[in-house]
Amino acid sequence: VQLVESGGGLVQAGGSLRLSCAASGLSFSSYTMAWFRQGPGKEREFVTGVNWADGITYYGDPVKGRFTFSRDNAKNTLYLQMNNLRPEDTAVYYCAAGRSLRIEVSSDYEDWGRGTQVTVSS
Repeated sequence: VQLVESGGGLVQAGGSLRLSCAASGLSFSSYTMAWFRQGPGKEREFVTGVNWADGITYYGDPVKGRFTFSRDNAKNTLYLQMNNLRPEDTAVYYCAAGRSLRIEVSSDYEDWGRGTQVTVSS
């Protein structure tokens, strides 16, 4: 399994970014796929994801209503649309894949990308 994130950058507060995660070596129908983030001096935090069993999209409370998870099965690519960005969204964003149904538990994921930096200025 290989996961490669892209699309990070520097944006002003209130702006938008779209992250991508190109996946290979797996089938979305068999994996729980998620985005996590880790801000400076903080623990890794669940952002959003879909588990393979129910296909429901889950969101962490800090991003509800602002971020949107999507995926293109034909391209084996995940997307994270981030709107109304805030300085507290500054973090390295990671794509993750695993077989667990505990979608918010980072230690349950077997495969991770290297991450992409998102910086939101005030």
